[in-house]
Amino acid sequence: MTIVGVTACAGGNTAGTTGGDTTGGPAGAAASGVPAATASSAVTYTTSPGPSPAPTPSASAEPPEFSATIVSVSRDEVPYSWQPNCPVPLSRLRKITMTYWGFDDRAHTGEMVVNRDVADDVVSVFRKLYDQRYPIRRMESVDVYKGSDYDSIEADNTSAFNCRRATGSGSWSEHAYGRAVDLNPRENPFVYGDGSYAHKNARAYVGRPEKPGVIHAGDKVVRAFEKIGWGWGGYWSGYKDYQHFSASGR
Repeated sequence: MTIVGVTACAGGNTAGTTGGDTTGGPAGAAASGVPAATASSAVTYTTSPGPSPAPTPSASAEPPEFSATIVSVSRDEVPYSWQPNCPVPLSRLRKITMTYWGFDDRAHTGEMVVNRDVADDVVSVFRKLYDQRYPIRRMESVDVYKGSDYDSIEADNTSAFNCRRATGSGSWSEHAYGRAVDLNPRENPFVYGDGSYAHKNARAYVGRPEKPGVIHAGDKVVRAFEKIGWGWGGYWSGYKDYQHFSASGR
């Protein structure tokens, strides 16, 4: 063995958080910081060539199991989506933090606010979808978008509670009660009876192609929600709300 030189090796770490999605958007993007590397001297040796060792499988190669937590919601967590005149009191809302499968074939952690009455059922649905590797773009509270349903949909965000009126109506939406979920709204758009739609980025999905994330009648997503007694907006007559699932079916 012969000493042939001196090299420098760098050390450092990274830190970050993953919010709901797999793509960029107004929120939920990964935040990371990399400290400056610290150089240290190291002696490099050469040896006679030999067989390369077999690669060791990485522990991270296996995706994590589904996990979920359900906790109470504080006022500062819903500054835009909840107001005192909403049809459900703040005390009845729950925040679910849970695992979901992304379009990048990786596990992510997202958040969703729902009524406490349906929290366990919602978790059971998303556990099935994760196990079946149904992809979800992102999962964030609509408060990330300042309560804007339009902006949340533009970001292809899967969400639940939002104290707002139903589309085209003066009545409260089922989302205002925390008993409805909009799932992958770009891949599953709201389509009017004449075939028109509000979001241009959903154009490729209005015709209901066989693509990842697209929901079809009787498929595994619809069946998972039916298992907890929820109805699908894709079955409505006239206009279709393909992203929408609710406890009342409305």
